[in-house]
Amino acid sequence: MARLAGVSKKTVSRVINDEPNVSTKTLSKVKDIIAQLNYSPNPQARGLAFSRSFLLAVVNDNPNASYVTEAMYGALSQCRPNGYELVVHPCDSRHVDLLDDIINFIKRVKIDGVILLPPISESEELISRLKAIECQYVRVLSVIADDSAHRVRSNDREAVRHVANHLIALGHRDIGFIQRPKNSQSTTERHVGFRETLEDNGISLPQNRIAMGDYTSQSGVECAEWLLNSTPPPTAIFASNDQMAIGVMATAKKMDIRIPNDLTVIGFDDNPLASMVWPALTTMNLHTKKMAELATQKLLALCDGDVDRAADIQSELVPNFIQRQSTATPKIQPLQ
Repeated sequence: MARLAGVSKKTVSRVINDEPNVSTKTLSKVKDIIAQLNYSPNPQARGLAFSRSFLLAVVNDNPNASYVTEAMYGALSQCRPNGYELVVHPCDSRHVDLLDDIINFIKRVKIDGVILLPPISESEELISRLKAIECQYVRVLSVIADDSAHRVRSNDREAVRHVANHLIALGHRDIGFIQRPKNSQSTTERHVGFRETLEDNGISLPQNRIAMGDYTSQSGVECAEWLLNSTPPPTAIFASNDQMAIGVMATAKKMDIRIPNDLTVIGFDDNPLASMVWPALTTMNLHTKKMAELATQKLLALCDGDVDRAADIQSELVPNFIQRQSTATPKIQPLQ
């Protein structure tokens, strides 16, 4: 290609790797030769030349398939233009060899850097082990648990305040809450933010209004059965993810409870199904794809050894409230 374009091999390399300092005329000439020859760089040869694999990984132990898919697409949107490939590595947080499994995977596949999704992103022991093997990482999580170069934070506590304030504005005072067992920081953030906002407005969240799910729709069904069979049942239920909220809606339909006339339901994360069910589900959009895009941009900078550039990339997003048709004023107004 260098011979046909009348340039040096280094110039061809600069064009292929999107490096600066190539004139527009030369860039066009080399790209024309690349197109004529239908040339595609060999990733193995490129890896050997740069002492990298050009492989990034998304590591997750999250049961929410749509969340992981959105994160994957966000990461891919940044990997492909920058000559990297993406590997998705699911794992099981209950497995006794969880951290060994992740570290062995990174070594075996020769991963350059990892994007860690919650709740595995909250593991300080994993971070220590990644540093020990000099593997670059960026964490997606709900608290400030690392420097800005290594994290993208979703401010879940602020987000659930919007949910609580919306329910209060509608007139709800007897509210059920479905959360995941307290084994993750995001669960704690959502619980604390929701409870504190209610309490600031003189509304309690008693233990008999809190149900424990596991982020699956079936757990939402089971939690809703327990909440809605209480006397009196709550006028609203907030589930800390959409899968569980959709389970609540299924239970309500089975019990002939109309949404939103008899029961208001709100979810969290804006699962693609949230806008497809009827009535469409009011929820919080987590910006999962955007968070993964930002995390990947940071990771690419870290792989280039540019910590300052990684730190300058946006490190926090606040989910935004998406109001649809599953919320309304309570049918029976509380006594004043």
